[in-house]
Amino acid sequence: MRKGKIAVVDKECVACGNCVKYCPKQAILIHKGICAVVDGDACVGCGKCEKVCPAGTISVVIREEIYA
Repeated sequence: MRKGKIAVVDKECVACGNCVKYCPKQAILIHKGICAVVDGDACVGCGKCEKVCPAGTISVVIREEIYA
């Protein structure tokens, strides 16, 4: 498991695409037009997606938190 931070998308995502547009690593995609999905291997936890999410559904957390 990689260390560091990772973006996590809440189920209330509105699939606006802002996170996809601003992700410098292309680590996020909109799945079936329904919600954003983060590629854990590509995400570096920079937080840009969290800042541009109008619905506030993206959080950047320490990777260990999502596996707890």
